[in-house]
Amino acid sequence: MNVILRSMLAATLIAGSAHAQKELPPVPAAVEESFARLTSHAGITGALTSIKGASVRMFEEQIRINEIPAPPFKEQARAEYYLKKMRETGLPDAYIDKEGNVIGVRAGTGKGPRLVVSAHLDTVFPEGTDVKVREKDGRYYAPGIYDDALGLTNLLTVLETLNKGNIKTVGDIIFVGTVGEEELGDLRGVKALFRDIRDIDGFISLDGVGLGRIVNHATGSHRYLATFKGPGGHSFSAFGLPSAIHAMGRAVAKIGDLVPPAEPKTTFTVGTVNGGTSVNAIAATSTIGIDIRSNGNAALIEFEKKVLAALQDAVNEENARWKSDKISVEIKQVGDRPAGVTPIDSPIIQAARAAMPRVGAQVRSITASSTDSNLPMSLGIPAITLSSSGIGGGSHSPGEWYSPVNNHVGAQNVFLLALALAGMEGVTAPLLSKRPAR
Repeated sequence: MNVILRSMLAATLIAGSAHAQKELPPVPAAVEESFARLTSHAGITGALTSIKGASVRMFEEQIRINEIPAPPFKEQARAEYYLKKMRETGLPDAYIDKEGNVIGVRAGTGKGPRLVVSAHLDTVFPEGTDVKVREKDGRYYAPGIYDDALGLTNLLTVLETLNKGNIKTVGDIIFVGTVGEEELGDLRGVKALFRDIRDIDGFISLDGVGLGRIVNHATGSHRYLATFKGPGGHSFSAFGLPSAIHAMGRAVAKIGDLVPPAEPKTTFTVGTVNGGTSVNAIAATSTIGIDIRSNGNAALIEFEKKVLAALQDAVNEENARWKSDKISVEIKQVGDRPAGVTPIDSPIIQAARAAMPRVGAQVRSITASSTDSNLPMSLGIPAITLSSSGIGGGSHSPGEWYSPVNNHVGAQNVFLLALALAGMEGVTAPLLSKRPAR
């Protein structure tokens, strides 16, 4: 691989790591001891070497997955391929559930915890997007190339490594390719997963690039479509009637003037506007799309009230301007991603912090984001989202790119972490505890 790219990766792993680790409590000795036992076991050292040797094959699989389109709500073709791979890799009973998730259970040997390791099947890009991978100067360009074809590939690598090494875990590991993580999918896949499987004890999501990031804080979001409706009419002969677009404009201005709290971080945007039929017509309809986010559920709900009030105030002002009652607004919630947090002293975070140095990586940040882990965090189930290794950029853009520099390290990391959490028969007890039945 390109020497410059290797240097970039090393610098990225080192930068910021001292700050991130300085503020964290020490990893408990029992957790470090568990990893010491695993990494001194011949079967595990061999497995880690095997993953490194598979790096080229892993990237070839990543490309194959990426070139199967999986736009929002249309993930079926990729799901069918992924089901085939999961079955070929050692889970013959893997299946696609009613929501479209691909699920395979690798049973443990005893009454241990049930750990989900997941990545999302869908991309943010609409149907018809060209997802063919193209190489230029050591970079591989394609929409979705690391978000989340990379995570899906690492999932298969972990499964294959466990099966080839005949490694027996105490707890079950449930491998899942989820649908609906992106855009207006509204976490429908992971919501269905936790609705249908009630005894999940821990959850790991693989999403994005930049090994060293641990997401333990779920940024919640509420999304709305607000449709303003009025009588409509000719811009000259019907002048004096209220306008749906004018009401919409008032609403956008009012929302834009709102001031959210700084802590917990709370944000908003009017992301889309649509409406009207002609430049010389008083608009009968107009619609705006609104995204409200916060790292705290209470703050999210309080700020949401202000946004919704602004919509009604805009209607009232437009009607008052023309002495009318013809303008109304229809508000539809189209997204609900709950906020939540996995405490910093949770065993799943302690284990994630202990795993990374064992594969030559460092924790760069423990941070907040909106991912599939939102749902389990909101339920109080230990959950984190991890990025994978390599170098990339341009997420959610047509210019998304990836270079597979040390791409095996991310797979090694999640392999070791999953094994420690589930426990290895005769070697380590599970670090993840069983939870009371929900």
